[in-house]
Amino acid sequence: MSYLDNILFAILLIVGFGFFASSVKKIIRNINLGVDVNRKDNSKARWKNMALIALGQSKMVRRPVAGILHIFVYVGFIIINIELLEIIIDGLIGTHRVFAPYLGVVYDILIASFEILALLVIFAVTVFWIRRNVIKLKRFINPDLNGFPRSDANYILYFETVLMILFLLMNASDLHLQNVPGGVFHKAGSFPVSQFIAPIFNGMSNELVVLLFEVFWWLHIAGILVFMNYLYFSKHLHILLAFPNTYFANLNPEGQFDNLESVTKEVKLMMDPNADPFAAAPVDENAVPSKFGASDVQDLNWVQLLNAYTCTECGRCTSSCPANQTGKKLSPRKIMMDTRDRLQEVGKNIDANKGVFVPDNKTLLNDYITPEELWACTSCNACVEECPVNISPLSIIMDMRRYLVMEQSAAPMSLNAMMTNIENNGAPWQYSQQDRLNWKNEN
Repeated sequence: MSYLDNILFAILLIVGFGFFASSVKKIIRNINLGVDVNRKDNSKARWKNMALIALGQSKMVRRPVAGILHIFVYVGFIIINIELLEIIIDGLIGTHRVFAPYLGVVYDILIASFEILALLVIFAVTVFWIRRNVIKLKRFINPDLNGFPRSDANYILYFETVLMILFLLMNASDLHLQNVPGGVFHKAGSFPVSQFIAPIFNGMSNELVVLLFEVFWWLHIAGILVFMNYLYFSKHLHILLAFPNTYFANLNPEGQFDNLESVTKEVKLMMDPNADPFAAAPVDENAVPSKFGASDVQDLNWVQLLNAYTCTECGRCTSSCPANQTGKKLSPRKIMMDTRDRLQEVGKNIDANKGVFVPDNKTLLNDYITPEELWACTSCNACVEECPVNISPLSIIMDMRRYLVMEQSAAPMSLNAMMTNIENNGAPWQYSQQDRLNWKNEN
């Protein structure tokens, strides 16, 4: 590389990582729009969760075919990009495979493993493409994926395929130039896959092969930077966020719901026989929320917003949802996608108004998610159990239900009847306590 190439490469890196840093800053800002919640307890269990679920893919392999193929892509893409460090150093100072002299045979093993993984990634991505576009598995053709989400999934598959092919072509041209008489490049690395591609360069002049090598090299690094910045707009943001998402996941038993402290205190006061009903209760402004439940993304907690950004759109939650299976409109995947879309919209509003959110007469409830979807949920926790990265659509559903009931008194008639019965009779049934055991007298 010439000095001009080194300078251009440095500019490319600065621009690429600069845009990425700007996107990360926006994501953090948007997540912090949520209500604060303490998720710093039990760090040992949280690190274990992250190691097993995000790093170890323990929930992915419950569906073995998709799980194993995903591991190929996940491990392959992450490990292969370790070579990015060497590419950056080579690009900045004009060297060729700068690590080879220092690592010796270890370097050969690394390059060989990178190539095998690249081949496995191409195989896995091809299978994923067939599952989505030829076999058309039901969870990949649901209406909630219409439009950009369906295209986005394919764009990612194309991206990964092209990047792996460029990686192998770069190595193949490199290998050819190492083996030509006189050795244009010094010998470095072992190439179990690209050695079968290298013969396509036979008969070409060294100058042409060097040019092709540089084209593959530039396209590969530029492709990685473009892919990195595309993540902000894509479901593949989970590549980065799966780790914090599993760390900050709820550690309580899945059937345990949170209670509003202010409501709990009020109920306890009502049930205390020694309490003076006419006494003025002490005012605790921090204990009384300004709004019960959630109608928009700012009412959700920051972990729920992190969940929304982490959603992989794999559809395992929706495919296991009993309400969805019986034809109800509820799709837990759509709940997370809608939350993310609304959060992005709020973020753009803040950007357009110099850091201040200007009311836009929209809310997550009604404009994105309908009450019909929320009340279709059976709160069975199947979606939470199935999610491979510990996302909880149910927590968002329950918070929005809480808003409908406590702020708008907009519960379904059957639920209102039950709550009225509890208030009047101390039980969900319509008859009084004195009549509850009458059934035993019937023959």
